[in-house]
Amino acid sequence: MPLTMTRMFKIALPDGSVREMPEGSTPADVAAAIGPGLAKAAIAAKVDGELRDIGRPFEEDSRLELVTNRDEAEALDLVRHDFAHILAEAVQTLYPGTQITFGPATDDGFYYDFAPTAERGAFTEEDLPAIEEEMRRIIDRDEPLVREVWDRHDVRALFEKQGERFKAEWVMELPEGEPITMYRSGSKPDAWIDLCRGPHLASTGKLDPQSFKLTRVSGAYWRGDPKNPMLSRIYGTAWLNKKQLDAHLVRLEEAAKRDHRKIGQEMDLFHLQAEAHGSVFWHPKGYLVWRQLEAYMRRRLDAAGYVEVKTPQLMDARQWEKSGHWGKYRENMFVVPDEIPSTEDDKAILSGDADLMALKPMNCPAHVLIFKQGITSYRDLPIRMAEFGCCHRNEPHGALHGIMRVRQFTQDDAHIFVREDQLIDEIKAFCDLLDSVYRDLGFDQYAIKLALRPEQRYGSDEEWDRAEQVLRDAVAAAGRATPEFGWEELPGEGAFYAPKLEFHLTDAIGRTWQVGTIQADTVLPERLDATYVGEDGAKHRPVMLHRAILGTFERFIGILIEHHAGKFPLWLSPVQTVVATIVSDADSYAKEVAAKLSKAGIRVETDLRNEKINYKVREHSLAKVPLLLVVGKREAEEGTVALRRLGSEERQLVMTADEAITMIQSEAVAPDQR
Repeated sequence: MPLTMTRMFKIALPDGSVREMPEGSTPADVAAAIGPGLAKAAIAAKVDGELRDIGRPFEEDSRLELVTNRDEAEALDLVRHDFAHILAEAVQTLYPGTQITFGPATDDGFYYDFAPTAERGAFTEEDLPAIEEEMRRIIDRDEPLVREVWDRHDVRALFEKQGERFKAEWVMELPEGEPITMYRSGSKPDAWIDLCRGPHLASTGKLDPQSFKLTRVSGAYWRGDPKNPMLSRIYGTAWLNKKQLDAHLVRLEEAAKRDHRKIGQEMDLFHLQAEAHGSVFWHPKGYLVWRQLEAYMRRRLDAAGYVEVKTPQLMDARQWEKSGHWGKYRENMFVVPDEIPSTEDDKAILSGDADLMALKPMNCPAHVLIFKQGITSYRDLPIRMAEFGCCHRNEPHGALHGIMRVRQFTQDDAHIFVREDQLIDEIKAFCDLLDSVYRDLGFDQYAIKLALRPEQRYGSDEEWDRAEQVLRDAVAAAGRATPEFGWEELPGEGAFYAPKLEFHLTDAIGRTWQVGTIQADTVLPERLDATYVGEDGAKHRPVMLHRAILGTFERFIGILIEHHAGKFPLWLSPVQTVVATIVSDADSYAKEVAAKLSKAGIRVETDLRNEKINYKVREHSLAKVPLLLVVGKREAEEGTVALRRLGSEERQLVMTADEAITMIQSEAVAPDQR
C-alpha cells in the first residue's frame, strides 16, 4: 500500500519561532510540546488573533498565542462564560422543564435568563444556594466541554423536541453561512448541550468552585421587549480564584455603603418617585451641591474663553431629521404632536404636511443654529459655545438607576467651532482643562480611550481617517497617550457622526465611570450647512468639537456622592458646619456664632435641641456634616468653640469663635478661587 503523507502546519509563536505540527493538532498539543508547565497553565488560545478553545484543531498555517491566567482580561471572560454555561445546566438539572435563553459574561460576572415552568414560577433569591451547590457538583465532575458544529435545522429540531422554543427561535435568525456551534458538558451523546458561540475552557474542572457566587435575581423580558414573556434573570459574580472573589465582595459591601440613593436620603439631598419616573426631585441641600458645582464649572468655562447660551427645549422634528438624530434616537425621544402619530406617519410629518415637535435629547443641532446666525469669519474662530442644557431621553424603565441614569438630565455641554488648523491646540486645551477639573473634584486617576468608527455611520472613510488621527495627535501633544492614562483604542465604539475621546474616572474604591468626552465632527456642520468665510473669501466648513467634562450633573453628583461616601469637600458640602449646644444656657451664644458664620459666607445650621451631645454628634455624622462646633456654658463665657471634624480620630480642637470662622473661611474656598 502507498504511504499517506501527513499534512504539516506551520505554527508561528510570539517569540518568532515556528513549530511544525501534524494536521489534527491543537494549541494544547503545542503547549505540551513546549513544556509541561505551559501545558498545565494554558487555558485557551488566540489563533490568528481569534480566541479559541485550546482543544480545537488547527485548520491551516497559523499564528498562535497561548492564553493563561496571567492574561487576566481574556481569562476572566472565559471563566465567566463557563460559569454562565454551568449555571444553565444546574438550573435545568434541578428544575426540569425550565427553558434557557441567553447567558453572557458581564464586567464582573455573568447572568442567564430562564423561562421557568408555570408550576415552578419565577426564581427567587431563596433558590440561589441550591443552584450554587449543583454548579459545584458539575465542576467537581470535571466534564469536558466539547465543541460541535451543527446544521441550524438540526439545532432547531433538537430544541423543538426538548421544548426549548426560545433557542429554536433564535438559531434560525443567526446569519446564513455562520457556523452554528453547540457545546456539550461531557462526552456522552445525551450529555447536557447548549447553543453557544464559545470559546470555553477544556472542562468544567478547570474552574475554581470557590471563585463564584450567585448574587441576585430579577425579571427581564425576552429580547428586552415588554410585549414578550417575562423571564427570570439570575446574576452571578465570578473570578479566577477565591482571593479575587473575596476582594470583590468587599468592594460590593463598600459600594453598598456608598450607594448614592442611600446617602442621598440620609443627607436629605433628593428623592425619586413614580409620579416622575426618571426625573429627580432635588431638595434644598441637594440643589445647593448642584449650584456650587454649576458655579464652579461656569467660572472655569468663563476663564477658558467660552460663551454661554440657552436653547429651546422643543424643536421641530424636521430639524432632528436633518441632523440625522431622528433616525438614531427617534424611539428614545419625547415627541409632542397635535395628535399622536404612528411611526408610518413620520414621512408625512417630516415632509411638512403636519407638525411634530420633540424635546431635545441633546444640544448640538441648536448650537449649530446659533452659529449660523450672521456671517462668521475665520478670524472669529474658535468659538467655544457652552450650555448647561436640560435634555430628555426616553430611557427604558429597567435601565433607570437612581440619579445615575435618568430621563431628564442637564449636560455640562459645549461645542467648539474651529478651523482644521486649530484642532490639535483646542483638543489639547480641553484635555488640560478636564484634567484640572477632575483633580479639583478629587479624582486623581482617569483613563483615556479613543472610540473609533462604528459600522453604521455618516461621512466618508477619508473624513473618519482624519478625525481619528487628529484625536490621536492631540492626546499625544497633551502628553497623555501613555499607559499611565490607560490609553486604549476601541474599534466600533464611536458615535454615528464622529470618533470620540472618552475619559474614564477611577473612584475611591477602584470602580471606573465614563464621564467626559470630546468628538471631532465634520458630519453635522455639513448636514446643517454651517460655514465660515475663510481668508480666501470663500465659504468653508468648520469642524465641530462636541465636548463635556462632567457629562451630566445628575450622574456626576451621584458619582461624587459615592466617591466621597457623602463626605463632600468643604466647599461643596450643603451644610458646612453645625453649631450644637451642650446645654440650653448656651443657646443665645450658639445663635450668635451661627450668625457670624453666615455673615462670613459659611453655610451653617444650629442644633439647640434638648438632646445629649453624643446623640447630636452621631446624627450630624450620619448627615455627613464636615465640621461641628460644640458650645456649652464654658464656651459661651470664654467666647470659644470646640471644633470636631467628621471622621477625624483627633480630639476636638478648642479655639475662639473668630479663629474658627477664619479657618473655616479659608478651607471653604472652591479650588479655582484659592
